[in-house]
Amino acid sequence: MHALAAELFPLPRSITGNGVRQTLARLAEDLPDLEVEEVPSGTRCFDWTVPPEWNVSEAHLTAPDGRRIADFAECNLHLLGYSEPVTTSLGLEELQAHLYSRPDRPGAIPYVTSYYKRNWGFCLTDNQRAALQPGQYDVVIDSTLDENGSLTYGELVVPATIETDAEVFLSTYVCHPSMANNELSGPVVATALFRWLWSLDERRYNYRIVFVPETIGAITYLSRNLDHLKKSVVAGFNISCVGDDRAYSYLPSRKGDTISDDVARHVLHHLAGDYAAFTFLDRGSDERQYCAPGVDLPIASVMRSKFGTYPEYHTSDDNLELVTAEGLAGGYRALRHCLMALEANRTYRATVLCEPQLSRHGLYPSARMPGDPKPKDHLNILAYADGETSLLQIAELLDQPIWDLSRAASQLCRAGLLEPV
Repeated sequence: MHALAAELFPLPRSITGNGVRQTLARLAEDLPDLEVEEVPSGTRCFDWTVPPEWNVSEAHLTAPDGRRIADFAECNLHLLGYSEPVTTSLGLEELQAHLYSRPDRPGAIPYVTSYYKRNWGFCLTDNQRAALQPGQYDVVIDSTLDENGSLTYGELVVPATIETDAEVFLSTYVCHPSMANNELSGPVVATALFRWLWSLDERRYNYRIVFVPETIGAITYLSRNLDHLKKSVVAGFNISCVGDDRAYSYLPSRKGDTISDDVARHVLHHLAGDYAAFTFLDRGSDERQYCAPGVDLPIASVMRSKFGTYPEYHTSDDNLELVTAEGLAGGYRALRHCLMALEANRTYRATVLCEPQLSRHGLYPSARMPGDPKPKDHLNILAYADGETSLLQIAELLDQPIWDLSRAASQLCRAGLLEPV
């Protein structure tokens, strides 16, 4: 995952344009069934309109002494996102209105955009900006804003191995330029998750993932697919900021009462122990769209350090040193266990009255191997297997991971002592 992030890092992503296409093309090498969709600029999507497609050939700012102090080719964060084309020469005082820096993070280049208002500008470290000398500065921005362009997103479905219309929906975004936790971590972890899903012999659900530009991409996708999603999606996760190794975080759905919320809390409790729990008032990613009134998809977020909470956020310091192989592995592991929990969560009914004689069924061994279910696990499951209490609810009652109890439940089913309802 870290190597894939390194490949994708330099690509000039935005909410539209060739950087998104290049990113999806690389992901498709690992996900050959990925389908890429193009939605024309000007398309109405609820209260929004797909914007003109933005692409950049070159952009640089040259100081009076001939030095390039900002160059899109060197770091695509240097250019204000969606800058319109400009070729001009300005004095320093006039230029300042088009410069962006972060005094609170003086050594980092900030990430700044102007998607829906025509503008242009360059982003510098605050140290660079403070050192600028009076004189004429040459501005070159060779960009296009194509009204006949399109917005690009990718979609992939891993089908269930049984007959079902039920779907688990996963979404991540591909619009951020060179920043690693926000947001290359999402696509690379999602890619690894789907490779794992394809490897499973059994899947109770269809799994749908979308790689979309944030906000406008999610809104565009919902405007084209909402009826299907509302009928089919039973659970899901927005995958964002899953690459550093400092923390685990959870952001609920709008009401916080979906199976996705229950699973997220359960998994983080057993995998991480201590994690940062936020509320929907702390929203900021595409959960805003998926959980909006009238949409109300059961979508929660499991993250490492949440967007907006770590000091490197939306700067050039959000790099491949902040995001580590260990951090990505942790984000992947948490989300994989969420999907494992969904697969394991069934409702069972005991088939015999009173406690069965486990030894008669080969479930009370004289010796146990490490990792084998304990006989008490079998009895506890049977004690609550009333046809109404789910395995996740039982796991919560026992304060045990559902993936451990599911092994015991499978043994009870094989012995004829338990049946799914």
